[in-house]
Amino acid sequence: MSDDAFIEPFRIKSIEPIRWTTREERGHYLQDAHYNTFLLEADNVFIDLLSDSGTGAMSTLQWGAIMRGDESYAGSKSFTRFQSSIQDICGYKHVIPTHQGRAAERILFNVMVKRGQIVPSNTHFDTTRANIEFVGGIALDLVIPEGKQPDLIHPFKGNLDVASLEKIITRQGKEKIPLVMLTVTNNSNGGQPVSIRNITEVSDICRKHGIPLYFDACRFAENAYFIKLREPGYENKTPKDIAREMFALGDGCTMSAKKDGMANIGGFLCTNDDVLAQQEKGLLILTEGYPTYGGLAGRDLEAIAVGIQESLEEDYLKYRIDSTAYLGNQISEYGIPIVQPPGGHAIYLDARAFLPHISLEQFPGIALVNEIYLEGGIRSVEIGTLMFGKEAKMDLVRLAIPRRTYTKSHFDYVIEVILRVWKKRDRIRGLKLEYEQPFLRHFTAKLLPIA
Repeated sequence: MSDDAFIEPFRIKSIEPIRWTTREERGHYLQDAHYNTFLLEADNVFIDLLSDSGTGAMSTLQWGAIMRGDESYAGSKSFTRFQSSIQDICGYKHVIPTHQGRAAERILFNVMVKRGQIVPSNTHFDTTRANIEFVGGIALDLVIPEGKQPDLIHPFKGNLDVASLEKIITRQGKEKIPLVMLTVTNNSNGGQPVSIRNITEVSDICRKHGIPLYFDACRFAENAYFIKLREPGYENKTPKDIAREMFALGDGCTMSAKKDGMANIGGFLCTNDDVLAQQEKGLLILTEGYPTYGGLAGRDLEAIAVGIQESLEEDYLKYRIDSTAYLGNQISEYGIPIVQPPGGHAIYLDARAFLPHISLEQFPGIALVNEIYLEGGIRSVEIGTLMFGKEAKMDLVRLAIPRRTYTKSHFDYVIEVILRVWKKRDRIRGLKLEYEQPFLRHFTAKLLPIA
């Protein structure tokens, strides 16, 4: 078996048919969707790499656990199992369920952030940034310089620039900074991991200044496995032990359990602060539900309780990281520019290098997303100028891989399609905006090709 090869550590027990379409059909579908792949009907997508959020396949153990879901309105046994499973990994005192990660973010920032305050991070993702800005806060990205260079090889390109963090705290004062947030892995800069050393340094700075440190923990298990693979001294530790060490350096977290919770819906907010927890539960009751269900059915709590433990299994993590690397390395061998090295949950095409003839004002990422769909029915997502506006440091196209869903033959098809697009890249045109919303415009934007 070659170094790039991988094998799925599971058997297929149930299937879902996917539908072939012609290029002519896809052209009509894309036009009807106003050239925004978020607005496509899923039935018209052959391989869906739009997101790894809630799109994976659950295990037999998760489906079995669903059958014992306790749907009591308050104090259900399902919540007790959910809480216990999360605390076994994170160790935080309070576990507050939410219907997904952005709900946890909204509650956290509504309670902790006041207008004009700054929330530093390695890189905020779209909903995190939007929730901070919605309450009048300032979302500040402080990723290391290496993290802004797509083709540079570095083991931990997701790291936060600690010197810049120290400077912003000294300049602004700790009263201006209600919390620091670390995204693990760092989604917006290529799914790149954050090292334990960097987390420790950030934690030390936060504790010196009395500032809470929170994790955006959507892909904590993948981050833990990268630490095992790449950070000296961790090669003999289990992913669970590494995750526990990581969480112990913080004061709380938000999580979309639709990622490394291995479930199709759900999330949570954790904290060690009793006063904050009380405020957060009050807001939860107002908008999500009682604190022992938080907008989720008991069966969803059960699926997460099992899935979050499964995400730390080494056989699964090896397959997950190896399959992503296979896709990225095969694409890169043809000279196609990607964020290097391949991340955990996705491969990111560098749209600015792929389509240098398209200006940023004409959205090179969206142009590439559309062409990949037209060529092969593959849906992906832009992470760049449309998503982040002037804040975008790169224009990337993310091929997010749903967990336990696609096989090696699907990846080979994706490689073939992207290679075909690469060969005719000079003929791809940019787009212009026809409609946008003030927040998270990429979800509902309408665009037109430039003639």
